Amino acid sequence: MIMINGICLKNAIISGANNISKNRSHIDDLNIFPVPDGDTGTNMSMTINSSVAVLNELDGDDVSTVAKKAASAMLRGARGNSGVILSLIFRGFSVGLKDKEFADGSDLVDALGKGVEAAYKAVTKPTEGTILTVARMAYEAGCTALVTENDPVSIWEIMVSAANEALALTPELLPVLKKANVVDAGGKGLCTIFEGMLSVFRDGQIVEFVESEEEKKDTSDDYFRSAAAQFDGDITYTYCTEFIVGRDQEITTDTQELRDYLQSIGDCVVVVDDEEIIKVHVHTETPGNALQAGLGFGQLLTVKVENMKEQHRKAAEEEKKALEENDDNSDELVAQDPVNDIGFVAVAAGEGLVDLFKGCGCSQVVSGGQSMNPSTEDILRAVFATPAKKVVVLPNNKNIIMAAEQAIPLVGDREVVVIPTKTIPQGISALLAYDPDVDPAIAVDIMRESFRDVQTGLVTFAARDSEFGSHKIKENDIIALENGKLTITEKDIVKAAVKVTKALVSKESSFITVISGEGVTEEQADKVVDTLTSKYGKDMDITYVNGGQPVYYFIISVE
Repeated sequence: MIMINGICLKNAIISGANNISKNRSHIDDLNIFPVPDGDTGTNMSMTINSSVAVLNELDGDDVSTVAKKAASAMLRGARGNSGVILSLIFRGFSVGLKDKEFADGSDLVDALGKGVEAAYKAVTKPTEGTILTVARMAYEAGCTALVTENDPVSIWEIMVSAANEALALTPELLPVLKKANVVDAGGKGLCTIFEGMLSVFRDGQIVEFVESEEEKKDTSDDYFRSAAAQFDGDITYTYCTEFIVGRDQEITTDTQELRDYLQSIGDCVVVVDDEEIIKVHVHTETPGNALQAGLGFGQLLTVKVENMKEQHRKAAEEEKKALEENDDNSDELVAQDPVNDIGFVAVAAGEGLVDLFKGCGCSQVVSGGQSMNPSTEDILRAVFATPAKKVVVLPNNKNIIMAAEQAIPLVGDREVVVIPTKTIPQGISALLAYDPDVDPAIAVDIMRESFRDVQTGLVTFAARDSEFGSHKIKENDIIALENGKLTITEKDIVKAAVKVTKALVSKESSFITVISGEGVTEEQADKVVDTLTSKYGKDMDITYVNGGQPVYYFIISVE
């Protein structure tokens, strides 16, 4: 029996990433909801491709190391709910293959089983007929096959076949899929990845690499690099010292001790760690002492020591040149020490909305939202750039909540709390409910309850032809949603905005907020506000904000 070694597993995961890159547009097209969204194929492709650069650096490692490296990268690169679930499935491989040099059939089945278990636990209300079903039925088929077979290639082939059979069943489990005559997009993405892996396990062939513009952007280390670059502007100590420590799993010392020591011998300290590595940046006069402290946690993997005073003149010249070329990097995030009791991070897009959230107290606003799902790493950078002991994250989109929650265990020096806001109005309401005069824990509880009664209306366009409920929708039709439910189709964005607002208003309503988006004219915005003022102005406060957000012509909040 041939066993799966580290090189084979590495190539298999890369092949799976390549396969979904080739097919992601087709998978995106399986999405049946007409609203523009963070498409499944794109999110899953970007998630698994976040591990490729890391895997390409490995050579001859065992399956345990390969699985752990891949899982760690995917966790940080996870985008959208489908991407998070995919990262959790591969997290199962990391757990199931721990301490193993090779993998047989039972190891692969056990690894997938642990991934399935983690994925189901992560979803509040698991729905059958989705990627969860596909992964579970593949695992169950593997368990059955183990009774008579343990060859890893044969077992994986059986599980891939079962995954495709499960995918074919998804329309029977979800009527909305059957009506649209499509299979589940997330399940199709998982099958595509598994098939790419099978090409290596069975035939030794890596599926041909296809690179998209998004995949050319490797941002896995942007947070760490930008922190170092920004810190270098004010030279107090001579040596910029950076190193990576491969963690010794038997050493359980809290990295806070390392951080405290580095702060005692220098400044501009950044310590980023997970189960596998510790990344360190410090400015100091004694780089040897910093390295010695790092050795207390494991082996040094990389070391870089630079004399900043010698480089200062050159850096200043380059900065001047960059400014002259309008290439100012002032928006890059800089890690901050957690000095305040509480801080806030929100996800939003559009200049007006960014200003609104910052005006309401947000330290950082992550660019993203509908159709632009930020990764866990993006949110993690914003958390580190927030100078607070407790950082509250407001995702403001249901497809970003899971990615935000994955950041929680990756932060060691501060507490992260994700309040599951699904819309921009919910996020604004939660921020406005913050009371700085009460204990931070109580303040967060108040914020959690504050947005429950917020009604949200959205006016957008149909991204594809669709038949949803009683609505026959053509691409580019104007559509409106009441609290996420598609209820209105129109030809005019003003009429759609007024209709959805009327549907949301009740006798208890006191406030209406109209947020106009990218491409909405001043005349159109005025018509909406004037119409609503004429109808409700005597009894309610009506506020207008030029949000500048993409995708949504209008976001309406009713409270």
